[in-house]
Amino acid sequence: MKIDLYTTDGSKKGSITLPKEIFEADIAIGLMHDALLRQQGNGRVSTASAKTRSEVAGGGRKPWKQKGTGRARQGSIRSAQWRGGGIIFGPTPNRNFGKEMPKKMRRKALLGALSAKAKAKGISALEGFSAKEPKTKDFSQLLQKIGCTGKTLVVTAGRDTILEKSANNIQEVKTIFAQYLNIADILSADRILFLEDAIEKTKEIFGSKK
Repeated sequence: MKIDLYTTDGSKKGSITLPKEIFEADIAIGLMHDALLRQQGNGRVSTASAKTRSEVAGGGRKPWKQKGTGRARQGSIRSAQWRGGGIIFGPTPNRNFGKEMPKKMRRKALLGALSAKAKAKGISALEGFSAKEPKTKDFSQLLQKIGCTGKTLVVTAGRDTILEKSANNIQEVKTIFAQYLNIADILSADRILFLEDAIEKTKEIFGSKK
């Protein structure tokens, strides 16, 4: 599969062939969905918390004697049936939303997402980025020339401080190293822009079946 290759001034230079093992893999929708749920679950933090009867203050004395009052027997005003009492089966701060998924399945889901994006013509390549200093406006104009409108994921082979600073203040643009490609960022992006050397880096990291 071939995609357009652009120069640093936004002009089309030609085309580049994508590695078949990365961008023409099987697209398993169910597996991609499971991988996305796993990533979202592993990144989720339990913040909701309700106190149980052992955590609510007070209630150390029995409200009234056991027999002879005509009322139902009660042991503590912090029981769940009392106003201000503890909560039964409420949310706890130590709840774990994490999910497990075999490495081979995660890899297959990732390659499927990249292949689906390539099939939908949502991937472009940039020859390089040679700016001498960070310029948000110039980088934004470059993306518009290339056709990367909407939510864009820019993939680099390694650290590029100038590119990262140029993209940081553009609301719908995110930069990421090839080694950190993940299912959530790929699926949420409208366009993916690979720097040319990042394609080789992606093949190097994810091309192996080990």
